[in-house]
Amino acid sequence: MKYIYGPVQSRRLGNSLGITLTPYKFCSLDCVYCQLGPTQNKTSIRDKYIELSEILKELRQFLSTNKEKIDYITFSGFGEPMLNINIGQLIGEIRKISNAKIALITNSTLLLDESVRQEILGLDLIVPSLDAASQKVFEKIDKPVVGIKIEEVINSLVLLRRAFKNRIWLEIMLVKGLNDSKEELTSLKDAVEKINPDKVQLNSPVRAPKDFKFEALSKKKLEEIKEFFGNKAEIV
Repeated sequence: MKYIYGPVQSRRLGNSLGITLTPYKFCSLDCVYCQLGPTQNKTSIRDKYIELSEILKELRQFLSTNKEKIDYITFSGFGEPMLNINIGQLIGEIRKISNAKIALITNSTLLLDESVRQEILGLDLIVPSLDAASQKVFEKIDKPVVGIKIEEVINSLVLLRRAFKNRIWLEIMLVKGLNDSKEELTSLKDAVEKINPDKVQLNSPVRAPKDFKFEALSKKKLEEIKEFFGNKAEIV
């Protein structure tokens, strides 16, 4: 299949069936740690990218031939899912053919648009990422499309939390020498307190691209940061 992959046994989501909503590496960021490698098409422009009918055709085919229990149908895949303008409609169509919960893994940048936030309110779980709280570090680690400001991304996550009634697990990818300074971690903690997610999931790249020039944090350092972030934090 071109758009459906798995199911895979996810550390966080159990038996997760993935759906990609974009072609390979269409994304608004070019994160240094991305296991898929450099972003080939860096964009924040929303479009169809993949026809809704093609995704649903594959999903129906999978569900009709595979009877194992699926815990989550997860929007993730080869790029930023919210670039696809049909994401809201897709959520509604999946509800008609599956009882599985629906999750979104996102880099958070498209949440700046209020209409996008409205489109995803039908999800069961949103896993947005926030790797920095200062513009300087944001540009170093995530290399965004020109014009994206991390302060606005944080504000959009605050607004999402107010509107979204289900679970939000905020992921922070920590990279040695980039976003693990005391100053940046303190700023991140302040942002997390504003956003008020249900969980804060701390991660460090173990499946980085071949030309990854940085290092993952040690387990000891991650444990220290976990304690710093408080009761909602966990290491994934």
